Amino acid sequence: MHRTLVIVGAGPGLGMGVARAFGKRGYRVGLIARDAERLAASVGELDGLGITAAARPADVADHSALAGALDGLRSELGEIDVLEYSPGPQGAPITSAAETTPETAAAQFALSTLGGVAAVGHVLPAMLRRGSGTLLLTTGVSAKVPAPFLGNVGLAMAGLRNWARALHLELAPKGVHAAAVVIATGITAGNADEIGERYAELAERPDRAEEVIGDVAAFEELVRSAAAVR
Repeated sequence: MHRTLVIVGAGPGLGMGVARAFGKRGYRVGLIARDAERLAASVGELDGLGITAAARPADVADHSALAGALDGLRSELGEIDVLEYSPGPQGAPITSAAETTPETAAAQFALSTLGGVAAVGHVLPAMLRRGSGTLLLTTGVSAKVPAPFLGNVGLAMAGLRNWARALHLELAPKGVHAAAVVIATGITAGNADEIGERYAELAERPDRAEEVIGDVAAFEELVRSAAAVR
């Protein structure tokens, strides 16, 4: 029986690392991002590895387009068993804590939080009907460690992390696994596959509400150093 992973915000680093990790385990892989040309290249790479893959372009801020992309991938690849959400914060302006305005906060919320709420809301009813499914919601480390230079990003990602953990508590008795993934490291060609493996392992651990990847203490030290310079 085939299983399907869909990655929303599928980039060439983290997204492809996650895609390869799940693909090795027999998953079909669906990719959603804004750049159709890059998506086509990613699908070609996965096909070359023997992984069945498909893609649909969509902007996570356009909830109607996002729903259409999810529906298209479900029609092509089958019911969505795992949803992974990880658009990068660079898709909206990044402001320091003191420089954050309602507009810059809203822009990051639209990208990091509201897109995740929309994606989950679209696939969750089918998961609840089946009594199975996995939701992996990715944030950066500023969701866990306040960082002045990522003021509006941390504000939005903390909201997504909080919601993911609340979903874990609410959905676990219904057979659906929700978890937050906190990335506390840079993602490179050298570590993307290792990080992807952490996602695949998390999907097999429905008891876990959160996975922290990287060195949180190192980021805390970076924040302290940046504050001292100011």
